[in-house]
Amino acid sequence: MTSGKIRIGMAQLLIEGGEPDRNLDRAEEYVRRAANEQCDIVLLPESMDCGWTHPSTFDECEPIPGPRTERLARLAAELGLFLCAGLTEQDNRKIYNAAVLFDDKGNLILKYRKINLLEVEQPFYEIGDRLGVVSTRFGQIGVNVCADNYGDSLEIGHVLARMGAQLILSPSSWTVDYSIDEDTDPYGDKWLGPLSTLAGLYNIAMVSTTSVGYIVGGPYEGKKMVGCSLAVGPNQILGQGKYNELASDLIIFDMEVPAPHEKGTQIGAMLKRKGFYPQ
Repeated sequence: MTSGKIRIGMAQLLIEGGEPDRNLDRAEEYVRRAANEQCDIVLLPESMDCGWTHPSTFDECEPIPGPRTERLARLAAELGLFLCAGLTEQDNRKIYNAAVLFDDKGNLILKYRKINLLEVEQPFYEIGDRLGVVSTRFGQIGVNVCADNYGDSLEIGHVLARMGAQLILSPSSWTVDYSIDEDTDPYGDKWLGPLSTLAGLYNIAMVSTTSVGYIVGGPYEGKKMVGCSLAVGPNQILGQGKYNELASDLIIFDMEVPAPHEKGTQIGAMLKRKGFYPQ
């Protein structure tokens, strides 16, 4: 396993509910652009096939592995990069808000199912039941999804860090009311605070790619996905997407993979030194 400097591409995509083929075509275009820019890892948004909480989820979702993951696997292998994407997953009669990670040979090396489901999405998806971290040449990588990084659910990120994650990838879909505009701080305590907390405590990098577009269909119809993809390291913002419902973008940044951090009970001692736990 090696680490060092890597280049990450956050593909901030227009996602159309109920249009998985168009969304996959658009994703492939952005992944190819990222490959041309020599990206090592590309991150796609949450539920980027069917669209987050879109009614088509019940009819259009696929198993993992399945045709859509096979397409992404071939793309990763062809371009020689790591690829992480949020997808809807059918497992028998259950549906999950899932995320997958492929290595540069097209191997599915990690699958995750979202745990911290919003109340509005619970009629669509089942709650995930496990966490995982995988060893790669870039270091230890963990995966979660969007609201798993809310301030009141940071236990998920804490556990991934305790499992050794040096980099956490998080496909996301940040959604706001139609009346919210660019004059409103889209990060604040809701996103920048929690991601920076985990990055600072454990000396890790948090990367969250979000979608753009208006939501048509489902319980959030009329709201909009506003981009704002965000990557933070222990002491800085590494990458940041535009804030606009039409701001499709490929955000590329270089970073040093944080060194492996403390393990096991050493973590508790480290957190006490940083004032996270009472002495």
